Amino acid sequence: MTRKLIPLLPALMLGACNMAPTYVRPAAPVPAALPTGEAYAPGQAGPAGLPWTQLVADARLKTIVERALTNNRDLRATLANVQSARAQYRVQRASLFPALTGDAGASFSRQNGNWQNSYSVDSGFSAFEIDLFGRVRNLTQSALETYLATEEGARSTRITLIAETATAYATLAADQELLALSRETQASAERTLALTKSLNAAGLAGKLDVHQAETTVEQAASDVAANVTQVAQDRNALDLLAGAPVETALLPTSLADLTQGIEKVPAGLSSDILLQRPDVLQAEHELKAANADIGAARAAMFPRISLTSAIGFASTALSSLFDGDAFAWSASPSASMPIFGGTARGNLDYSKAQRDMYVAQYEGAIQTAFREVSDALAREGTIDAQVAAQQRLVTASGNAYDLADQRYRAGIDTFLNALTSQRSLYSARQSAIATQLALVSNRILLYRVIGADQ
Repeated sequence: MTRKLIPLLPALMLGACNMAPTYVRPAAPVPAALPTGEAYAPGQAGPAGLPWTQLVADARLKTIVERALTNNRDLRATLANVQSARAQYRVQRASLFPALTGDAGASFSRQNGNWQNSYSVDSGFSAFEIDLFGRVRNLTQSALETYLATEEGARSTRITLIAETATAYATLAADQELLALSRETQASAERTLALTKSLNAAGLAGKLDVHQAETTVEQAASDVAANVTQVAQDRNALDLLAGAPVETALLPTSLADLTQGIEKVPAGLSSDILLQRPDVLQAEHELKAANADIGAARAAMFPRISLTSAIGFASTALSSLFDGDAFAWSASPSASMPIFGGTARGNLDYSKAQRDMYVAQYEGAIQTAFREVSDALAREGTIDAQVAAQQRLVTASGNAYDLADQRYRAGIDTFLNALTSQRSLYSARQSAIATQLALVSNRILLYRVIGADQ
């Protein structure tokens, strides 16, 4: 009987029905095209996104990113989670096939002066479920989609790590420039203070001018201390992302050089690119897993048929163990079905509610992706004009300060005008550094939110 049943098992499984709902990808709840308007640069047709090796042209930063991809502990933990999901899928998939076992045994006893021996060899499988209603297959499909979701999650983590490392590197470059600026301003303010004190001693300047000059010196000194702290914290953040201390030789030399070392990322014209973002794909795989769980919950409401069988030989003499008369077989089919009570209906309702939740999360992931890309494109469309305007402001503030300082030194203008111009120049140069950082950071952000790293 067992020999006849085993060849029929694949046919029974292939002929089984699948009670999971047919999966249909939800329509994307966003416009078909990326936004246009005053804030946006004209779109360019073509593929969107860049591999990170093309995004990062700066050799020092590229070395640090490569280290981060190798050593970062968060990424390692994510990859371990992928391996765990893969192993769980393989465990669940094994339920689709009978687990064949083989046993051999012997027993020896002596009674009334006589030896009694027995020998046996058998193989078979225990409680193998004949998956007529697709319960096991849907559980396996759910495990597969969960594994694929973790893979997309790992890809998302990898892209985020690259973007965070590049952003931390750019932030360090900007804070180094702010530190240099504050030290330069402090030195200039101290020279002005010394001049003002000498003029006050000669009766050519009042005590108020001295105190006003002192405020600029102390403000710059405070900024120096704050920027020294910030640079140290930036280095700590970069070391954490890289997974090991970053040597000084790999640190950025200037923000301007880094601007040339980070490429612009094309975004294309269509919002369809968002469907390939790893977090969106992760949400879709989770939705597919929930869809398969509904099929498993539905199948649990129908009879569950299982089969236990064994085939082998048993004999009291080892020499005749494999004779025809020693052959034996057994088969034990069984079926069970819930009739009253139980959890089947509740599990089905739960699975449907979970599916609805994952639909909402998938649609929300698409909307979030559209918003993030739109925001980055709006920044990209205006940042060049802002950088240029900020640089003109620095030039104008510098000219105003030079003229005010000359007039003060010549005794034809008040110190207050020179002081105001000096502070305006300091503020304009700080804003120029922040704007340059925004340009670089937005290029990195656009790489991350498009998520099309190859």
